[in-house]
Amino acid sequence: MIKFGTGGWRAVIGDEFTKANLQLLAKAVADMMHDEGVTEEGIVIGYDRRFLSKEAMQWLACVFAAEGIRADLINKSAPTPLVMFHVARHGLHYGMMVTASHNPALYNGVKVFLEGGRDADEEKTAQIEDYIRRVTEQGSVKEMAYEDALAAGLIREIYPLNEYLDSIIDTVDMDAIKKRGLRIALDPMYGVSETSLKTILMTARCEVETIHERHDTLFGGKLPAPTQETLKSLQEYVLDRHCDLGIATDGDADRIGVIDDQGNFLHPNDILVLLYYYLHKFKGWTGPAVRNICTTHLLDSVAHAFSEECYEVPVGFKHISAKMNATNAIIGGESSGGMAVRGHIRGKDGIYASALLVEMIAVTGRKLSELMAQIREEFGGMELVERDYRFTNARKEEIRQMLLIDKKLPELPIAAEKVSYLDGLKIYFVKEEGASENGWISVRFSGTEPLLRIFCEMGSRQDAEKLCAVFEEFLDLKR
Repeated sequence: MIKFGTGGWRAVIGDEFTKANLQLLAKAVADMMHDEGVTEEGIVIGYDRRFLSKEAMQWLACVFAAEGIRADLINKSAPTPLVMFHVARHGLHYGMMVTASHNPALYNGVKVFLEGGRDADEEKTAQIEDYIRRVTEQGSVKEMAYEDALAAGLIREIYPLNEYLDSIIDTVDMDAIKKRGLRIALDPMYGVSETSLKTILMTARCEVETIHERHDTLFGGKLPAPTQETLKSLQEYVLDRHCDLGIATDGDADRIGVIDDQGNFLHPNDILVLLYYYLHKFKGWTGPAVRNICTTHLLDSVAHAFSEECYEVPVGFKHISAKMNATNAIIGGESSGGMAVRGHIRGKDGIYASALLVEMIAVTGRKLSELMAQIREEFGGMELVERDYRFTNARKEEIRQMLLIDKKLPELPIAAEKVSYLDGLKIYFVKEEGASENGWISVRFSGTEPLLRIFCEMGSRQDAEKLCAVFEEFLDLKR
């Protein structure tokens, strides 16, 4: 059964990610489009560099064609934000992207986008799953031969990258960047961001150097997620080449990772705080911020300093997009590197976020390390510890029963202010003396991988690690 998580449907290639399941998904979405009367404008589909991504896109398209729905296929591997932008710009009701984002190489998947270019919400993905059940009960799914569909105009091959890039170039202060003569190192992590980022940055007269740009469906044997562990090569490159900034994106370019001018890895939490601070203080934007439950509370401190609100939502970017739309927020983001900015697409975009970071350095005239030091001096600092644990299905149910049903808690060394079950378990601790914000710990099951995730943010790393260890022992977890 195809089940959607927080980031679309993802599955192991050859296990659940199969041609048959992709055809079921396409037929379900086609039936839904017919029932909603929104087939006239068709659907746009893109793909990334993962194994079978291009073929999967074509398998999807052949089913839509058989159902009389035109599929516009982006005919080169492309960033996920490009598909979202195309849905929004051309007034489409639906779009799809074949990707498993930052998951390991043995995964692939499909993201579904709705009108306005936003991620499909839980209501819509549940509806798609209902349609899949109906299609499964009905039996066979029709498909049209690719070449026949192409000849009939039911499949069109397009490459709308320029339109997307121009929208970013028109928004970013390119003149300010041109005056700085910056040297930028890029690490697309064998993914799809190189062309987009190089085009934008070279147009702004930056000197751009790239590593890990070739097509490798195994992502160099590493996870295609921009983390401190996976960006060691970029750190070394920034230092060796005296770069002003190092930028990395995940496999489908909707998440960002950054190395500053001193070779330090900037956590996505820091990037989110920096951009909100910059947009508010230097560009004069006003409005709140949005973060999920596993993202830094330092963002709250910055928002409160500007007399703004910071809203907390469950994990899943659809929740961030929805809250941003409801509150006219300036920025929304998550600790895994996804962020969205008002006025652009209604979803995360690592390419646009990268361009804004470069603009920030140019406009402020300050190095990234200096800007981060200013934030910490003005608002204090919080230390985040993240830990992942794999489990069997039996252990998953045991942990779920303990934490979420029986609501058992370990004996904690720090007093709790409140406990939330909005998304998994989150404990908010009483604010420590001298701390900028309350510390907290979150324990939840991943919506994209078979993992239990613990996030803990405290005034010191030692306190955060101590609290993670308490839950490790309480739940008998092994890393």
